[in-house]
Amino acid sequence: MAQSKIVFLDVDGTITDYENNVPQSAKDAIKAARANGHRVYMCTGRSKAENPPEIWEIGFDGMIGGNGCYVESEGEVVMHQLITAEQCCHIVDWLHGRGLEFYLESNNGLFASERFREAAGPIMRLYAKGKGASDEDAETSAHAFMDTLIYDGELYRDDLNKVSFILSTYQDHLDSVEEFPDLVARTWGGKGEHALFGDLGVKGLDKAHAIRVLVEHLGANMADTIAVGDAKVDIPMFACCGASVCMGSGGDEAKAAADWVTTDVDDDGMWNAFVHLGLI
Repeated sequence: MAQSKIVFLDVDGTITDYENNVPQSAKDAIKAARANGHRVYMCTGRSKAENPPEIWEIGFDGMIGGNGCYVESEGEVVMHQLITAEQCCHIVDWLHGRGLEFYLESNNGLFASERFREAAGPIMRLYAKGKGASDEDAETSAHAFMDTLIYDGELYRDDLNKVSFILSTYQDHLDSVEEFPDLVARTWGGKGEHALFGDLGVKGLDKAHAIRVLVEHLGANMADTIAVGDAKVDIPMFACCGASVCMGSGGDEAKAAADWVTTDVDDDGMWNAFVHLGLI
């Protein structure tokens, strides 16, 4: 058999479609690759608590979460760098002061601000529709996401991977860059100034950094790594891995950065990528 590979898979738009469903062919591809001796890890912006049982039940060797702040392999926590309690208080107070709704992303759960449910419904529908969902599917997806959040939890916390907040305008993101020089500020949910959310995370971390930490932990070679994703946030891992694939339903920047582009996520994209890569 060919040299065993270590495969890093984004979740949203890569393992799942944009309604958070996992195509059967994606499940089959992951299981077949692992049966062939390859290691498969999630590499996602999600924190551990955001992955439903359906995803875990596919079977993985571990995960990179929070866009690179958390690394787990075979049940062992290899790295976990958190937002400090002081930084969390600063973020929460700043967002409250601007009237922006948010949720705090922890491996222990997703903790929403007081009026997040009311504010997020239209935004999450826009997000799903922007990814091609029908009106009905967008509504279902928005409710499914909001039902995963905890609405009466403590907001001053010391267990945070990152924080996502609804942008009232793109200026909120630009101001967050200025306000939090000790953190990394990103956006998600759309391109450029059409982004729907801002997020704040631990500075100096990304998916590529976490992959290097994990590969070193495994005593493996970066030449034997493969990255599969669909978005701009995946470009660092495309650059660091030995091979990279972008989903056909992915963004233009991500497609341009990848070695190869497969079919859409819901058109056997994962299966076709794994066949192309010789994993199955």
